[in-house]
This record gives sequence, structure tokens and C-alpha cells, in this order.
Amino acid sequence: MKNHYLVRALTTAQTLTRTSTFSRRALCSSAAPPSAADVALKNVTTSNFEPALAELRRHVKEADFVSIDLEMTGVTSAPWRESFEFDRPDVQYLKIKDSAEKFAVVQFGVCPFRWDAHSNSFVAHPHNFYIFPRQEIPGDGIAYEFLCQTSSLEFLAKYQFDFNACIYEGISYLSRSQEEEALRRLDFLYKDDIPDSSSNWGKDVDTQLVRMADILFAERMKNKVSEWRAGLLRESNWGSESQGSLNDIKQTFQTTFFHMRPALVVNGLTSRQLKLIKLVTEKHFKDLAYVHVTGEISGSQPLIVYTDSKTDRDLLMREVKACQRKEAEMKIKAAVGFRHVIDLLSSEKKLIVGHNCFLDLAHVYSKFVGSLPLTAEEFVSAIQKYFPYIIDTKVLLNLDDALSRIMRTGSTSLSKAFGLLCPQIAPSFTTSDLADKLRVKVEVQVDDQRFSNWNSGAKHEAGYDAFMTGCVFSQACVHLGIDFNSHTPPLDFPHNENLQKYINHLYLSWMSGDIIDLKTGEPASESLVSSILKRRYMKIVFSNMILLWGPPSKLKARDIRDCFCKVFGTGSVTSIYHLDDTAAFVQFSKTEMVSDFFELKDKLERDNDPISVLHPMSKILEGGGIRAASYDMYKEICSSPVSELVFADQAEAVGIKLKTRVVETAIDVEKKQENEIFNRECEISCHFRTDEVVDSSYQSEAQWSK
Repeated sequence: MKNHYLVRALTTAQTLTRTSTFSRRALCSSAAPPSAADVALKNVTTSNFEPALAELRRHVKEADFVSIDLEMTGVTSAPWRESFEFDRPDVQYLKIKDSAEKFAVVQFGVCPFRWDAHSNSFVAHPHNFYIFPRQEIPGDGIAYEFLCQTSSLEFLAKYQFDFNACIYEGISYLSRSQEEEALRRLDFLYKDDIPDSSSNWGKDVDTQLVRMADILFAERMKNKVSEWRAGLLRESNWGSESQGSLNDIKQTFQTTFFHMRPALVVNGLTSRQLKLIKLVTEKHFKDLAYVHVTGEISGSQPLIVYTDSKTDRDLLMREVKACQRKEAEMKIKAAVGFRHVIDLLSSEKKLIVGHNCFLDLAHVYSKFVGSLPLTAEEFVSAIQKYFPYIIDTKVLLNLDDALSRIMRTGSTSLSKAFGLLCPQIAPSFTTSDLADKLRVKVEVQVDDQRFSNWNSGAKHEAGYDAFMTGCVFSQACVHLGIDFNSHTPPLDFPHNENLQKYINHLYLSWMSGDIIDLKTGEPASESLVSSILKRRYMKIVFSNMILLWGPPSKLKARDIRDCFCKVFGTGSVTSIYHLDDTAAFVQFSKTEMVSDFFELKDKLERDNDPISVLHPMSKILEGGGIRAASYDMYKEICSSPVSELVFADQAEAVGIKLKTRVVETAIDVEKKQENEIFNRECEISCHFRTDEVVDSSYQSEAQWSK
């Protein structure tokens, strides 16, 4: 893979052994652990997941809101997939979708907050879940694969992330769609009645017994099983006699009962030998049945079971099949794992609070619900079914005038917001303009311990970041004029009038300032977005843009601007945006210049004459290495699951190999419609009109030749 700054991680159940001490040390962060004076965060792994989940259920049910945060193995699968100011909202979603599908979530922070009127404070219950996808259902054939971005791993290691706890003890999970698919496979596997396969086993035996060792083993097993069966029929005290008759096989066989029937336990044999025993049993003994069962204590156990008749034998096989199905269903339910937490948050319909959390929600949907929808509109409609009330504290900090003044219109990062709004809670006290303002008190409960001043020493762990997010939100509510004591618990945040204009509005892209309304799937109304959020860049008109890609030396911004201005006139190019060294967007001042450019490019590449060679545009197009497309082609390239490191390689990998690909723009369609109406209404003067069109075309060519 050309993505040198990415590492592909492939996990299976077999690779997660603890056989090597060195391998465990190699995955450890070199940073020192938190000091003993700090109160540890509530870390949850496979070893304590069940009791922690039971505890979390109670806290979430009592909570007024729940804050979340995620830690991932990466954000962007290629530099050109980063968020840019020239990304249209539908393209921004495709980049987020790509990130959520390619990278793994390794930590999930969940922190329920409950208002305690007696102590006049919020009580927070931060939980830090280590999660790791692994093959939990035997035989499902799934090998989970994800990317790791080196900068993200370095960031996690810097803040003492425990990679060993994640890989060895991380809680696995199944998404809803994976669970449904596993249950469908189960239905297909167990839908038929027990077939009468006795007529087929003879052929299978003859086919299998081609090695002398197999033939001798099968014959010996036939004799031993025959002796055991004869003992059952001959003596009423069948158990001791048959047991003694088989002691010469190193006590390999033992007699027991299975479903009220005498059975022979076959231990210590290889899978091939067991297969041969099964074939022999089915071929030579009509009243014996070979079954393979799994017991809670004994584990996997092969048995040869005696039955009274064919009817009894079929009944036994149906009983075994029912048990196997129930066992398989239990394994699937057990494999749901961490998704129980997501189901809990969804079922309780609490207000979910995150900080710049659109990507977090995309990960939640991709990992725990199913495949991400193709469009942002479909995604927000789907996510609302599971989480009907969501608030983004980054939106809140920027849209509210008072809060944005506190943030000083600068960075609205979580750590800065926590330090400015919650200095009494933050580890390093920071004075701010809020010194004389009313502050909300937050107490933390970890297990049975409750603290007024809490420092977990776990900065940038998901559980602590979720705690910080909740603290920022609770303090922001105070500045919005929400009086917690005036409401009857639990506080009804989703319907609080002071929060209505902020709920379900998320940043689709912080870079461009685009906010999406989850209720409609459309961009937020202009009246909602404050002047602070207006773009710092020149207004982008996507229909005026073309995408160029090719050799890096041909795509210098100054050369592009000079060439285009010579051809289309001074001021024809309003802005140039670089994706990377091999690709750039050019924005024209007029939409019609887009189609004019494509026509000119086609003409110059088609006509290999001296005039074309001397054309100003030839400086860029020389050698035919530059390709061009409209903005919609950029969207198509972004929608591909392929992620080459360089955009020019990406376009080629996706299959965009034509030198020019013109995508019909809205103005092209409009021109066609105008021409059709024009021709219908003016048939009498069509010859005159045609001359005008020709003259216009000739003038355009004359301009190009300059």
C-alpha cells in the first residue's frame, strides 16, 4: 500500500495470544503511569464489563444527559481526504464516511450526568471502555481489518494509552446488521429437518478410506464399537462391562448417558480420526448416532449414542440440532459485547452531548448499527432513529454570543473550553472573565467513591474527555440561563426552550463552518449561524470550479492563474485551492467559463498544430499529462473506498483515466432548455438566429487564439 503514514492492522482470534512477553512490551507506551495520588478513571475491559454494564444501566436511567467521546486509530486515510474549506457538504460527508469505515475505535467514553438538588451539583459517572474488534463467532469467516495512522498512535502513546489493555482485554462487539446476518445464517443452517443420510455414508466411507492407516483404524473402531453395542444388548449392567472391554484403548472411551440414552464418549482423538468414526458409525450401525455436543463443564465432546429405533434416532438428532442452535444463538448474543452500551443509550433516549462529534456519530453507526448510508441526508435520518436528541458543544460555544466572547473567538477546542469555563474543575486552574460568574458544581462518583475535586490524571482518554465535555455543557447551560433547581428531576434538557436552537445541529466541517440540521438533513439556516462562523475565505461557488490533476510541476498556483487570465481575461480566476502537490481546484468568476475551459482543452489536445502549441494554455497542458473534471467528478472520486496517498494516483485507481471528462453542469442543462424553447418560438427567423450563434462561436475561438 502506498500510504506510508498508515499501518494496516488485521485481527483474528488466533493472533491475540499472550505467548510472547516481548510482544506485550512492544505494544506498551513508554510514558509513566499516573501517580498514585490521582483517583483512577473507571476503566472497563472484558474482565469487568458485565458488572460495569449493570452499573451503567442504572446511571443512564437516572441521568439528565450523557456525554460521549471516542478515541480512534486515525482520522484521514490520505492527505487529500482531509477536510478543506472548498469541500461541499456532500463531499465532507463522504470524507467522514471514509474515515469511519477505515479506522477503528479503541476507546469509548460514556459519562452520565445527574443533577443532585441536595448537594446543588451535577454527579458524573465517567466510564472508559477499551474496545477491540475480534472474531467472536467461530466459523463466521470474518477477519476485521482497519487502518492505523501513525500520528494518531503517537498521540495516544503520548497520553499513556494502554495498547495492551485494548488488544488483549478490549471488549469486542457485533453491529446490529452483523447480528442480524449471523442469525440469518443460523436460520439457513438449521431450517431443514434431519435428513436420512444413511444411504450416502457408505460411498463417503469408501472414498475416505484410501490410506492403509485409515482402513486399519476404521476396522478397529468398528470392532470396538460393535463390542460396546453388544455389551449393551447382552447385559443389564452394560456400563461396567463395556467400560472394561475398552480399557485396552488407553481409556480413550468412556460410557455415559446423553438425553436419557446410553452413550460412548470418544476422547483424545484427532479430527480426522473422529471423522472416520462418524463414517463408520453411520455406515454399519443403524441404531447408533454420532453427535458432537458442547457442555458448559466438559466442553466439546464427541459421542456415539444408542437409540431404540430409527424414530428414536431422528428424535435424538432433532434434539441435538435444537441444542446446537440454542448454543449458537447464545454465542451470537454474547458476541454483541460493547454494543449493549450503544443499545442502552439509544433505548433511554437521553440527550447525547459530544464535542465536534459528527465523526464520532459516524463511527457509532458504522461500528454498532450497520453500513453507513451513501448520503448525509440518509445518515442523519438514520442516526435520529437511534439518538433523537444530540447537542454539539462546539456549535454551542460558537453560536451563543456570550459563550463565544468567553472563548475570545479563537480556538474552541475541548481542552481550552474546559479550562476557561470550568477552571474550578480543570487540573490547572485558569483565571478567566468568569471569575465572578456563577459556576456549576460537578462531583464525580467512581464506584462507591465520590469526589468534589477530581483529577483522574488521564487527559485525552475517552472517558475523561467525555467528562470534560459534560462539564463544558453543564457550565454553558448556566450561561444560557437554565436554572437546574427550578425543574423537577429529571431535567428535561431535550425540550428546554433555551436549548432548542442548538439541539440536533452539528458541525459537518469545522474548517468550512458548515452546520447540518439533523432533523432535516439540510444545512442550518443562515439566521442560526452567527457572523463569527462566516467563512474566512472568499465565497466558494462550486458550479464555477474545475479540478485539475497531473504532474506536480505543472500545477503551481501562479502558473495556473497566469495562463487562465491570459485566455479568459484578468479577474477570470477568483481563487485556486490545492488538494495536494498533484491536484488543484480553480474557481472561475463566471459559471459559463467552466464549459468554455473544457471545450478549449478538448480542442487544443485534439488539434496538434502550431497554433495550438503556441496557445497560452499549452504551458499547462503540454504533454497531455494534465487531466480535468468538474466538481461532481471530485465527489465521485471521494466516494470510492480506494485511498491512494496521492490524488493523481487515486483518480487513476478509481478509473478516471480520460484526459478530460466533462460532467454536465446546471448551466449546460439550462442552456439546452433555453435553446429548445428559443427554437420552437422562433422558427420563422431560425436562419438569422443560426448566423448569430455561429458568429458567437467564431468570436470565442478568436478569443482563445489570443
